[in-house]
Amino acid sequence: MSKKVIVVGAGVAGLASAIRLQQAGYQVEIYEKGSTPGGKMNRIELDGYTFDLGPSIVMMPELYREIFELCGRNPDDYIPMKKLNPIYRAYFSDIPDTPFDISSDLTELTKMIESISEEDAEGFFLYLHDIYKSFVVAKHHILQRPFRKKADFYNLPMLKKALKLKVYGTADSFIGKYIKNERLKQLISFQTLYIGISPIESPSFYSMIPMIQFLYGVWFIKGGMYTMALAMERLFMELGGTVHYSKDVQEICIHNRKATGIIVDGRKITADFVVCNADFPYAMKHLIKDKAAKGKYTDRKIDSMKYTCSCFLLYLGMNRKYEEIDHVHNFIFNEKLNQNLEDIFDGKKLTNASFYVYIASKMDPSLAPEGKDGLYILMPVSNVATANYQWDEETISYYRSYILDELKKIRGFENIENEIVTETYTTPVDFESKFNAYNGATFGLQPTLAQSSHFRPQSKATHCENLYFTGSSTHPGAGVPIVLLSARITAQELIQDDTGEMFDYSGR
Repeated sequence: MSKKVIVVGAGVAGLASAIRLQQAGYQVEIYEKGSTPGGKMNRIELDGYTFDLGPSIVMMPELYREIFELCGRNPDDYIPMKKLNPIYRAYFSDIPDTPFDISSDLTELTKMIESISEEDAEGFFLYLHDIYKSFVVAKHHILQRPFRKKADFYNLPMLKKALKLKVYGTADSFIGKYIKNERLKQLISFQTLYIGISPIESPSFYSMIPMIQFLYGVWFIKGGMYTMALAMERLFMELGGTVHYSKDVQEICIHNRKATGIIVDGRKITADFVVCNADFPYAMKHLIKDKAAKGKYTDRKIDSMKYTCSCFLLYLGMNRKYEEIDHVHNFIFNEKLNQNLEDIFDGKKLTNASFYVYIASKMDPSLAPEGKDGLYILMPVSNVATANYQWDEETISYYRSYILDELKKIRGFENIENEIVTETYTTPVDFESKFNAYNGATFGLQPTLAQSSHFRPQSKATHCENLYFTGSSTHPGAGVPIVLLSARITAQELIQDDTGEMFDYSGR
């Protein structure tokens, strides 16, 4: 009889872990607090408009496709994709009439770089050259393997590789060694916010994120990002897996330092293994009641750790199509970006904010009523523990007005406020209450140097057998492609512990 695995949470990493384990022959059941799959990769349907709730940018599509290929499926039958070019359009608030199109086409990218600062063009390509070398090391020797014990990292071959990562210094200072023009620096450095950390604070190797976009491109999944969540749910069920929705797990049961099941609706459900996709800090504080099983992650330790920023999102159904705005992804940069970043992590209400506009209906008109567009607008903001203000109606109104006033400066959006048909929003409080994101931190634990790789929570629980973790607060970190790697590591670790089958983590 197959061994039983319970997965807590149907987020991206939970679904991907469940698929891998079901495919490997385990009997897997997912218990999900909400009524739909995907966790923060979710969908809002409002008056005929369809919005992705959270993640929206598809990078490293091979990792999306891998989960389907593993099961002998054609990914195109589940997540049909199209490559975007240009990748995105950038506006600067002090020159809103001069947007810049960022392309993965080398010729077009070079022209754009030269149009901003011809003097920095050589430095830009040197940056790509140097960070690419770090990316290759990280890809093969850091991101795809666990660091279960100190010796996994502290050995001569690994330390030699780690030195190639250029871990010291920040992403901002690293990029600044190659590029002096402030606008160009902003176009490159801001992408560390994709994983919830400021480029002023993030380790320099995270400046590989824009390099991945420039060299490998950005993709769009038909139907929006939520298609991926639905596709993984479909695949899991085709494999014979079971999902229990609207089941809020109250506790992960531990007996004699071994996970034995979960408590749901006041009753125990037993399992041979438990995989927890709930946010790691939340799980340690609220789902693991046995203090001995927490190891070093006591309540005090969890509270003392550093957390990513959160997001405020507006979803606007508009009364027309915006032919003047012909890009799916659009970034609006405030000229005081560094001050904006400092204010986010200092907990201040933002007065010089940058934000992002995603118009999925540009690629898939079925996501809005005929002849109309839906706008998804995301602004990075403080998490609820850091913010020195409350998320009340006054704050929501303030940020809504700020966003609309800034958009009115851009050609095509001059009358945006009068063109709104319907709207809703998501705040940091929603991320905390709906998705158990600790402190409302959308991307989990900050990927600081002291909270990355071997310092970050690993997939295998340290003080409890048969318990595993997966998701953005565990190694290797946040972002959809990275949590898909987390799921792969988690499944491999469980299988290895159960069967003795050893996985090769030596890289190349």
